[in-house]
Amino acid sequence: MAKVKHTREEALRFHMEPTPGKWEVKATVPMTTQRDLSLAYSPGVAVPCEDIAANPELAYDYTNKGNLVAVISNGTAVLGLGNLGALGSKPVMEGKSVLFKRFADVNSIDIELDTEDPEEIINAIKLMGPTFGGINLEDIKAPECFIIESRLKEMMDIPVFHDDQHGTAVICAAGLINALHLSGKKIEDCKIVLNGAGAAGIACLELVKAMGARHDNCIMCDTKGVIYQGRTEGMNQWKSAHAAVTDARTLEEAMKDADVFLGVSAKGAVTPDMVASMAPNPVIFAMANPDPEITPEEAHEVREDAIVATGRSDYPNQVNNVLGFPYLFRGALDIHARAINDEMKIACAEALAELARQDVPDEVAMAYGRKLTFGRDYIIPTPFDPRLIHVIPPAVAKAGMETGVARRPIIDMEGYTLSLKSRMDPTAHILRGIHARARAAQATMIFAEGDDPRVLRAAVQYQRSGLGKALVVGRDSDVREKLTAEGLADAVSEIEVVNAANTAHLDSYKSFLYDRLQRKGFDRTDIHRLAARDRHVFSALMLAHGHGDGMVTGATRKSAHVLELINHVFDADITSGAVGVSAVLHNGRIVLISDTLVHEWPDENDLADIAVRSAAVARDFGLEPRVAFLSFSTFGYPVSERAEKMHRAPKVLDSRNVDFEYEGEMTVDVALNPKAQEYYPFSRLTGPANVLVVPARHSASISVKLMQEMAGATVIGPILAGVEKPIQICSTVSTVNDIVNMAALAASKVG
Repeated sequence: MAKVKHTREEALRFHMEPTPGKWEVKATVPMTTQRDLSLAYSPGVAVPCEDIAANPELAYDYTNKGNLVAVISNGTAVLGLGNLGALGSKPVMEGKSVLFKRFADVNSIDIELDTEDPEEIINAIKLMGPTFGGINLEDIKAPECFIIESRLKEMMDIPVFHDDQHGTAVICAAGLINALHLSGKKIEDCKIVLNGAGAAGIACLELVKAMGARHDNCIMCDTKGVIYQGRTEGMNQWKSAHAAVTDARTLEEAMKDADVFLGVSAKGAVTPDMVASMAPNPVIFAMANPDPEITPEEAHEVREDAIVATGRSDYPNQVNNVLGFPYLFRGALDIHARAINDEMKIACAEALAELARQDVPDEVAMAYGRKLTFGRDYIIPTPFDPRLIHVIPPAVAKAGMETGVARRPIIDMEGYTLSLKSRMDPTAHILRGIHARARAAQATMIFAEGDDPRVLRAAVQYQRSGLGKALVVGRDSDVREKLTAEGLADAVSEIEVVNAANTAHLDSYKSFLYDRLQRKGFDRTDIHRLAARDRHVFSALMLAHGHGDGMVTGATRKSAHVLELINHVFDADITSGAVGVSAVLHNGRIVLISDTLVHEWPDENDLADIAVRSAAVARDFGLEPRVAFLSFSTFGYPVSERAEKMHRAPKVLDSRNVDFEYEGEMTVDVALNPKAQEYYPFSRLTGPANVLVVPARHSASISVKLMQEMAGATVIGPILAGVEKPIQICSTVSTVNDIVNMAALAASKVG
């Protein structure tokens, strides 16, 4: 897997733009009329207030408590950075909040408490209890974190979960289940050595013991060596609980004949000699971050039979907390749990382990860079797996119900699972899939407009994100100056700049272009001017000659003008079957609108062609196409000459025997609104349309831009389909991310 790189400037810009921070609050109810305001606030709000006061359980029905988690820290143990204080921890806690939302649709608020006094923290969180459905403690140093969590669990009737402890423990346990399965060992028979007696280490050992490991088979080590019965130096009550009867006094002695090593300590803590002394088929979880106790390469050099996991994404078997905490809380919140207990954590671990043993979807394999099958290099699911949301929470919820912590048990578990499948925003999944395919393709992408800072930043991001190689068309000095001004001076040496002056292929480019245009009024002077001075034409010529795999342009010129220039080199017009498809992403829905680029006023045959091309793009996005031919009329009423071609277009498709759903003509509400569709039971669409074919380019463009400006929709495209080579044309208002997305589409050969 390609390693991802980012600079200090990129990290700061990410947190600053488009607005400071990483999340905002939006209303889920209408707030437009006086009646709305009177219901949302006084006097209407009095009704649920009185009901909740009389029956507190109703807070889960009338407020957001049931889907709201607090991410709380005092900043005393921030990542690997140490004590940064409450305010210094806020970017991390905001990040944790958006991970909750992104992976499990859990709303979350980050709260930073400016105190190191455990009693003050305990009291503050206890007093905030009525607001939340759960508490996620984060980055609080040991041993205070043990005291805080333990006390709050006793005092509060909602889940309190310290992710630094239990999150790591759950994922570690999941991987251990599968590693021991592959090794043919039982947990109760294994000798387990843990190095690192902090919050995560102690939680890992406690969960492993809850799963069946024997106390005296588990040896815990800290910086002073083995924690054995009778040791007094550097001890506390949490370490003492795991003191074993053993003659071993050092980590090296403890590792002899060990079946399992669990490391949450420091880089280099384990030597190759220690690994060599372990039992056959050893399991090594070197989870120190950012660098493991021993790398997989070092471990495998002395023990080919070892199964190795780390905390890093650039090695197989990543122990990643994001596989656990979002789904643990999702399951706990959905049963209105009073706590997250060991049984729920074990259920999460077992469900993760089971998921890793199943066939892996193709999009997951592409995201990982290779085909994944259960085995020594794949014992833990990846965060890219779309099945996590509907596999893990039901297992957690079921365990919570069976152990009596559920206030409101789920009666229809099958229905609950189905609701989870549809809960997540499909647009994030689609974009992730496109980027995964691009990462697998490793395409060399030509960025035509190297004079634009957005394009330069996008080229750097494309390459540093591991999507492939970026070629920037521009002048070396200009690119250097603009990258430096953008805080990306270190990227100057990474990005290859190409232009007519430094290419060895200009003569062949001009010869090719002259052959295409000599009978269209272009002489050799015109050809030289186009090939040597126009970046769009030069880039297209590079692509036509195989000097790149795809091309992105359009950020600095209007799309119609860019398309005209591209047509000098490629057949990208009406007669060649080219189509422009815009993807509109809004409120968890994705709709493709066609044709937004090529056809000015298509007839019914053109419309049928557009539908076929658009359906192919939909499938490239992972959608099963449902095509609607749009008009201001529905199935012939009101009668209009302008609507007639939309009425005839489906009949053209009838004669082609296409393999996707289509219907029309119809208004946009009938196409998209299931309630409106109920008035037309004869319609061939089995659900809301996801491909909208519109009467003309101007109406398509108006529709897309109206959605973008008024509704805040994300627009990808227009995606140019039906052209010989992958070319994507951005809009002039494209952001850096928009340009990167278009590059990923080109790399994935969408269209």
